[in-house]
Amino acid sequence: MVRRKARTLRMEAFTIEGHLCKILIVDDEILIRQGIKHYMNWEQEGFSIVGEAANGREALEMIEACRPDIVITDIVMPVMDGEELTKVVKTRYPDIEVVVLSSFGEFEYVRSTFQSGVADYMLKPKLEPRELLQVLNKAAGRTGLRPNAAREAKASAAAAERLLEKITAGFELGGEADRADIRASFPHPVFRLLAVTAKDISEAAAAALQSMVGKRFPGAVCLPFPAGRGLTGFLLNGNADLQTQAPLDGLAAQWADAFGQAGTLLISRPYEDFMRTGDVLREQIHPLARRAFYRPDARWLTFAEDAAPPLTVEAFNLNQFTEAFKLMQFGEAFGGLRRHVEKLRAAGGMDVEEFKSFLNNMIFTITVLTENMGFDAQGLDKEKFRYFDAIQQARNAEEAAGILHAFTAEAERRLADSARNAARDNMKKLLDYIEQNYAEPLSLKEVAKHFHFNPSYLSSWFSARSGEGFVEYVNKIRIHKAAEMLRTGSGSIAEIGAKVGFPDHSYFCKVFKKFTGRSPSEYRRMTAGTARE
Repeated sequence: MVRRKARTLRMEAFTIEGHLCKILIVDDEILIRQGIKHYMNWEQEGFSIVGEAANGREALEMIEACRPDIVITDIVMPVMDGEELTKVVKTRYPDIEVVVLSSFGEFEYVRSTFQSGVADYMLKPKLEPRELLQVLNKAAGRTGLRPNAAREAKASAAAAERLLEKITAGFELGGEADRADIRASFPHPVFRLLAVTAKDISEAAAAALQSMVGKRFPGAVCLPFPAGRGLTGFLLNGNADLQTQAPLDGLAAQWADAFGQAGTLLISRPYEDFMRTGDVLREQIHPLARRAFYRPDARWLTFAEDAAPPLTVEAFNLNQFTEAFKLMQFGEAFGGLRRHVEKLRAAGGMDVEEFKSFLNNMIFTITVLTENMGFDAQGLDKEKFRYFDAIQQARNAEEAAGILHAFTAEAERRLADSARNAARDNMKKLLDYIEQNYAEPLSLKEVAKHFHFNPSYLSSWFSARSGEGFVEYVNKIRIHKAAEMLRTGSGSIAEIGAKVGFPDHSYFCKVFKKFTGRSPSEYRRMTAGTARE
């Protein structure tokens, strides 16, 4: 919604009846600006401080956006002084009244501003709330606004705000007092809802949108309100011209050109009963907000009854992801996750908060799996909160998905480094285990169980790192030990075979010849002399 400091904007309607007199303060001294802003309860007196500027150039930019009724300006300022500002304002905006603030000794400047058409002036050293209010009431009278009418406008706007807050929150309205307030606050036959896909839009942006509405639909009510789901809403109430789509498309294009970075403009269909406002918000604006989240390229969106429903996407296979992760097949795991997220983006059917929750849950899952597998997860664990917050603040699905992909890329890099180190450690442990237990009936299944590996994964993992199969490597170690015993020992060939893990004599001889090219007896005879030497 519009920031609290711009609360006055939330109560404005573009009708002369019910119009708070808008004031812009221009002074290069921030203490002066703050002092004037807090002199009194301006709304209670029928006025609204719509903005402030530190020099004339800033003031002209604010005037274009806020369209104040009165400008209170200092004389001596950098960039553009009050004298030059007054000339420009009265030339470009002759209906805006100017009140000059001056210090002692600046009368020549003040006299010049009177020639340009200022309404009045006040001395800064004698600036008091009562005198200031008198000057402003006089200036307001010259604009055609009456302070009493402005006070009545404030009460009417407050009633309209209360009605809108209740109806959009789902409360029933039906009492005679409510019906009377509805008739008084919304006197025209046609309603529409607008919304900007941002929870906080600037004071200038809100005022500019209301100004655009006022110019295209003269006399229409334009009331801002918090629309939920990170949206700033605007209720429009006008005449039959509000039924026509073309002026609204023109307004939306103007908004997109000037303030598109602030958020996408969403437009409901026209309706004629204020009591339907809550339903229109939930059934048209909120679905449009979801569409906008998945379509960041859309300049504006209008609700269409015949819009095609979003595509459905199968649920993410978390078990498959977890299995690949535990097998350290990180490329496969993260690749599957990225493809699923892109499917969700393309379909555009998942609720925005549900989409963000899925991304955050996957970051949490990856962190937990990393820790459970014994890898150093401290860095990821600390950084995950930064990613959580960034995803929550993301304005569209592309941005949110990019944050997850950045996390998975970082996680994959760290895991690859950890996996390489772990692989070296695990390989050494495995080779040491084989060296110590070669005489035992070592099977791939038993060794995999000992090291908490899947047997098929251990087989492929061992082959990739050693360049030979598990069984082949074990037999090589056994034959190496057997050859050493044949050269130096006196036991029988069958006994030596049994000692190195071959209880079957014939199988031992077959394997020995495969590795050495000779039978055990031939090898013993050939190396007997060498051993004695």
